[in-house]
Amino acid sequence: MTLAACVRSVFGVDLVTDEALTGGCVGDVRKLGLADGRTVVAKLGAGAALEARMLRDLAARSTLPVPGVLFADDTLLLMGFVPTSGRLDAGAQADAADHLARLHAITSDRFGFDYDTVIGGLHQPNPWTPSWRDFFRDQRLLFMGRAALESGRLPATTFKRLEALCARLDRWIDGRSRPSLIHGDMWTGNVLCRDHRISAFVDPAIYFADAEIELAFSTLFGTFEEAFFRRYAEHRPIAPGFFKERRDLYNLYPLLVHVRLFGGSYVAQVEQILRRFI
Repeated sequence: MTLAACVRSVFGVDLVTDEALTGGCVGDVRKLGLADGRTVVAKLGAGAALEARMLRDLAARSTLPVPGVLFADDTLLLMGFVPTSGRLDAGAQADAADHLARLHAITSDRFGFDYDTVIGGLHQPNPWTPSWRDFFRDQRLLFMGRAALESGRLPATTFKRLEALCARLDRWIDGRSRPSLIHGDMWTGNVLCRDHRISAFVDPAIYFADAEIELAFSTLFGTFEEAFFRRYAEHRPIAPGFFKERRDLYNLYPLLVHVRLFGGSYVAQVEQILRRFI
């Protein structure tokens, strides 16, 4: 079925305009104008139904602003259009801190999730696990490192060093972490702003984690800076050692995702962090 035919079937009106949207790395995202004056967003690609499930879960479990799901099947997700304007300035960063602190206050008794999710279109396993250190080691670092190795983008010598680091994680990650619900893919392209506030968070990769992994990811591509962390700490104090050590350890995971997807300079960034610790 064509996109126009699907729109007609779902909404009962014709598709009038179809405009490409930018910002994402995976999937074809389009802004659609309907004959009745409504504007919706279409995301085309594998995993649409899973993304819709995550958005619905976030809407049901939290107050995090996310687009409303209007329709989803295996290859098409239709969402409400979220108007945006402006940049992620200090006001928007403080607002983001309020939202994410509330999200991270939603807890579980274990790490993982009710189902496996995706990040950047890649499989993200979420088996329920009592220990954060074990979960981070096995389901994040080793899982994605092995996927990057098998794709030919991560050198075998680098993977061996990653394994060596994983054997020593207890030096930096203790057993006191509490499971928090996280968005899971917190970079600038997934944070929509308007008038110094957050309009919506998009493209989730949700699971229950140590919230520090979300905070770390938000610094990897310069998404959040001092205004965010100052406000976030008012809600949830950040434990000593995060900025000095654990931030880099946690950012190995999104960097390995990027190695698996793109290779190139991301391998050097992984190796640079590994050299810090082993």
